[in-house]
Amino acid sequence: MKKMKMQSLNIAQANIEILKTLFPNLVTESQDRDGQLIEVIDFDIFRQEFSELLVDGQQERYQINWPGKKESILLANKPITKTLRPCISESVNFYDSKNLFIEGDNLDALKLLQEAYLNKVKMIYIDPPYNTGSDLIYDDDFSEDIVDYKKRTNQQDDLGNKLVLNQEANGRFHSDWLSMIYPRLKLSRSLLREDGVIFISIDDNEASNLKKICDEIFGESCFVADICVVNNLKGRNDKKYFATSNERLLVYVKSEAFNEYGLDISNELICDYKEEDDKGKFRPIELRKRGGADTRESRPKMFFPIYVSPETGKVSLEKNDTFSMTALPVKSDGVEGCWRWGWDTTKNNLDLLFGRPTGKTGKYNIYEKDYLEQDGELRRIKPKTVMSGTAYSTDVASKQYKSLMGSIEFTSPKSVAFLQDLITYATDPEENIILDFFAGSATTAHAMFLRNTIDSGRRRFILVQIPESVSSESSGYKQGFTTIADVSKERIRKAITSISEEYKNQFTDNIDLGFKVFKIDSSNMVDVYYQPDAISQDLLVDQEVNVKHGRSSEDLLFQVLLEWGVDIALPINKEVIQGKDVYFVDRNALAACFDYDGGIDEAFIKELAKKQPLRVVFRDAGFKSDSVKINVEQLFKLMSPSTDVKCI
Repeated sequence: MKKMKMQSLNIAQANIEILKTLFPNLVTESQDRDGQLIEVIDFDIFRQEFSELLVDGQQERYQINWPGKKESILLANKPITKTLRPCISESVNFYDSKNLFIEGDNLDALKLLQEAYLNKVKMIYIDPPYNTGSDLIYDDDFSEDIVDYKKRTNQQDDLGNKLVLNQEANGRFHSDWLSMIYPRLKLSRSLLREDGVIFISIDDNEASNLKKICDEIFGESCFVADICVVNNLKGRNDKKYFATSNERLLVYVKSEAFNEYGLDISNELICDYKEEDDKGKFRPIELRKRGGADTRESRPKMFFPIYVSPETGKVSLEKNDTFSMTALPVKSDGVEGCWRWGWDTTKNNLDLLFGRPTGKTGKYNIYEKDYLEQDGELRRIKPKTVMSGTAYSTDVASKQYKSLMGSIEFTSPKSVAFLQDLITYATDPEENIILDFFAGSATTAHAMFLRNTIDSGRRRFILVQIPESVSSESSGYKQGFTTIADVSKERIRKAITSISEEYKNQFTDNIDLGFKVFKIDSSNMVDVYYQPDAISQDLLVDQEVNVKHGRSSEDLLFQVLLEWGVDIALPINKEVIQGKDVYFVDRNALAACFDYDGGIDEAFIKELAKKQPLRVVFRDAGFKSDSVKINVEQLFKLMSPSTDVKCI
């Protein structure tokens, strides 16, 4: 019977397996630190396979580099043996909600999510530390024991308290930040769907570096926009030279398959739709192109006559007795311009065009009918590369936060309207997953709840927040909220309560107002599970139970789900079969029995096999005898041949 690894995906090994199928000659053998033979890539052959010329030595190429880059790539690929432990008491509607809140280092979280959420996230939004000299908290280490490293660099004391702040005096100021963000972005890309998108808030301090590493990770061709988000209408006068009034928002897609859904049209724009015909309200938009490349010389194929009926205003590309008036894209100064549409597009959309006299004898302008409604719904509009408005301001965001959270402080929360617009633009009401692994004050969750309420959506969130300590002098700390993660969770609970009260008459069964809380912890398995050869014979008796003391069946279940790549948000039911607790995930996606008293016999196996789960897992110590353990796979092959059987 196969034994589960109970660790995160080994990304480097997975990449080797992919290359191995395409280029078997790339794979060779080497020894790891313990002297064991492992498969590795011969990079000299690798370089030669992808070149028509003889490759000799290091080649110069365009790239971004910094001290620690190679280590950060290695860190991203390195598997971990940590797990997510459910915290039901801090959750809301734990067993039914599909929303996830993970407390812990987001690098660990992204690794743990690789199997279950690979290519499944529609939208990522992050608001990482801006590296202003006092905001970068990190615990990544590449070479020595993490506890010793933190003590040596004054990141924590002997009791394990306090994480380091990246001071501007540090000579590795930019390098530290890049080494922190690079592996996290690298891991996040693999979670995005092919039609997915990532939004990253940043300021000028690291914007140029961030764009370079995003170009490397996502590809320059996947860059969408560098958006100016005006969030301080008055400007910050404490800044040197200019009163800063904006932040930046970098946008990258996973591929050209990205689908955009536009933004809700504002009431101000609705007022522009003053005209109406049998299809509904519309606003006229002149067809003549304005702005750059708007002349016949620059766009000769977009200069052609359109003929107008003076009686009806309808248009045609052919002149006759009905369509007798000629319209050309000529500027007011007499210079020949061009249309916004080419001849073919115009031909296919004549019903959207009409002509109107300019006031000069015999002169006509051509207009497009831009309808307010499309397919029975209000039209959506494209967002602009400058996002501004009172609702986006830091002042409004702070007031919204304070009205919800009272005296529980948080510095510079993001605007709910801002996040709601990003969610509206990038996702549809279906079960799209939204990931935010720098959750902060959990504005992303609040905004998603509101958007789902408006359009009866079934979007889901995954939020991650490190339990960074808050000031012991703060009001929130005195109320029991000692970490930012505590504040995040309370924000989500209060948002649920507020929305439930405000929209109590608008709810449908689709709206999920709840969330599951998980905390990153060490593996549920004792060390001998991973390194059985390291345990001497005289200690084996003490290692008969391979699960750590105090770990529950639910703890084991979620670690199994993560390794097996099963969505941990799926519904879970517990049934009793022959006196033993059996967990069923999404009815038959997985069945788990973690009984370890040696009571699992063939009668129990046969009863469980009748339910034909896709996967089943047992504790190694749970079988009545070795013969029962041996027969398990045979019994399932006879009664449920599609079931994958494993043990821990």
